[in-house]
Amino acid sequence: MNEWFPLGPEQGGVVEDTAGARGPEEAGTRGGAPPLKILVLVSGGGTNLQALIDAEQSGALGDGRIVLVISDREGVYALERARLAGIPGGVEAPDRSLPRQARRRELSDRILALARGRGIGLIILAGFLSILGGEIIGAYAGRIINLHPALLPKYGGKGMYGEYVHRAVLAAGEGESGCTVHLVDGGTDTGPILLQRRVPVLAGDSPESLARRIHGEEHRAIVEAAVLMVKRLGGRAY
Repeated sequence: MNEWFPLGPEQGGVVEDTAGARGPEEAGTRGGAPPLKILVLVSGGGTNLQALIDAEQSGALGDGRIVLVISDREGVYALERARLAGIPGGVEAPDRSLPRQARRRELSDRILALARGRGIGLIILAGFLSILGGEIIGAYAGRIINLHPALLPKYGGKGMYGEYVHRAVLAAGEGESGCTVHLVDGGTDTGPILLQRRVPVLAGDSPESLARRIHGEEHRAIVEAAVLMVKRLGGRAY
């Protein structure tokens, strides 16, 4: 079993010491230029993270390199996916002793410190259930993207995540649904849309069956958006 250890005092947090983690020669780009370092934030099984890992390993991410994976809860399989890929990962859990807004900001400030400490150029929220706020939104403006399981601007905002989204879509009698990748701003699911992928809502659909149909499109959408952002940001270091 790999040992968990704290980062240096200037960074804080916890990161997993992964056996066989990629070395400096693997972290560079094929053309020898510095990579665009990517932080992926997760909360669950990590199938969208796996799609990103597979894309990087195939060369589809170009100069993008996933260098850190952070979960807001312990015991999620996404961290095992990171470990298997040799990517450092760890847990930054919300402080439940704080009021909601203070808790959100405190967690966001920890993530910001980690991102700055690692020279992160792009942050991807891949099924991340905590809401970011505070300084990180301005500090990484245009560099944070989120995947949402609906066709925004419909079915976004407070309480609209996971099964709640799909139940709302079915209750409204929508003929289609899908997923959206958007830039993160100070609101909830309100940032500029990068791309969307659509699926039909079929007669007899349940929230579970609709979710399964959308999941496959989520994997494509998150990779397409990551490629778009890597090309857009290019060598623009944070």
